[in-house]
Formats: sequence, structure tokens, C-alpha cells
Amino acid sequence: MSVDRTQDIAGGDEEATVTVMAATAARSYPVAPGHRLNVRSGPGTGYSIVRVLAEGAEVRINCQTPGTWVSGPYGTSNIWDNIGSGQYVSDAYVRTGSDGYVASRC
Repeated sequence: MSVDRTQDIAGGDEEATVTVMAATAARSYPVAPGHRLNVRSGPGTGYSIVRVLAEGAEVRINCQTPGTWVSGPYGTSNIWDNIGSGQYVSDAYVRTGSDGYVASRC
């Protein structure tokens, strides 16, 4: 959800905007069932793997950014989810319920 869209939803109320953004950022999303997911140091398959998430893991998305295209259980996407400092996963493996951005851009 973009800041502009959030402001429209909140009616321009700055406190409500912060609350909506905090609620969005705090939400956890499940990794596709039956998959171990590589966590990379940057938004693309060319970046090194820093760790691997176990099957059944959930992630909190801090922000999202475009990167290399990846095909996964939830389609083909170039959106990469930042789940921590220097930690990115392909959105094609995360069930966000959307083909687009669900968090602010990094």
C-alpha cells in the first residue's frame, strides 16, 4: 500500500496514516506451502543466499522493491520483499493476496 493511498483512506489524518502503515508493516505473510525459501542479500537471484527459511515459515515485509523476475507458486513477479536488513525474498513465494505491492517501496 502506498503512502498516498493510505492518506486517502485515512482522510489526510496524519495519526491515522501512521497507524494504518504500522498495521500493514506488522502483518505476517506465509511462505508457499512445501517450499524452503532462499533469503538473499539483495533483490535478485544474482545476490548471495544469506539463509534459508524452513517450510511453513511466515515473513514480515518491511518494504518491497523491484528486482529480477522469478516464477513461483504465486505467479511470476519482479517484486522482492525486504524482511530484514540485507534480507530479501521473492514475492512469488509469499502469499500476500496481491499481484502488486502490499508495502511501501524500499
